[in-house]
Amino acid sequence: MKSDSLAVVLVSGGMDSLVTAAIASEENKNLAFLHLNYGQKTQEKELDCFHKIANFYGVSSSHQKVIDVSFLKQIGGSSLTDDNISVKEYKGESTEIPDSYVPFRNTHIVAMAVSWAEVIGATRIYIGAVEEDSSGYPDCRPSYYKALNALIKEGTKDGNIKVITPVIDLKKSEIVKKAISLKAPIEYSWSCYNNNDEACGVCDSCALRLRGFQQAEVEDPIPYKTRPNYLT
Repeated sequence: MKSDSLAVVLVSGGMDSLVTAAIASEENKNLAFLHLNYGQKTQEKELDCFHKIANFYGVSSSHQKVIDVSFLKQIGGSSLTDDNISVKEYKGESTEIPDSYVPFRNTHIVAMAVSWAEVIGATRIYIGAVEEDSSGYPDCRPSYYKALNALIKEGTKDGNIKVITPVIDLKKSEIVKKAISLKAPIEYSWSCYNNNDEACGVCDSCALRLRGFQQAEVEDPIPYKTRPNYLT
């Protein structure tokens, strides 16, 4: 049975956030979608995807919010926001945190969501963080969200807001299959770190996405400049 309470869904426009939105729609009658522009190189495309996904799930315009957090670009330190750092091509599995990591980004993003949730009376915040198939970001770990929820409980008026991470334990191929089973509009999602028109196919995010589709034996419907085989 769907919950009657209002849920905020963080929707970047990526596939993980799309599937998270689909899950939230299955679990809640009332949704509010939040998107943050932080000066990323694919900001224009991600914003377009956000609006398409929000409209697909029937989220009212009053519950579609876009917040400018371009100070993250001012801070820099990430290839996603810093014009002096180029987006690297995928080189295979690594234990190092890549330079596409935006320093402490998810904390800023969730903080905005918590503030909005308090204003509109939402008690759940959904975020599409993925641990295993992410690029090794420290703010995609379950332990991080456990600590974050403890902070939110301490620092909010009623202490009843909780961050939910429904895809955090899934592999990318499982996320692809989940998108299909939930009839999520995959064609409205975007994962490329480089381009706004055709996905490059070679950055970390494109590689992980394409590998997930290839493992799931499903064709990714978005356009790519190149589609390497990531199964070899």
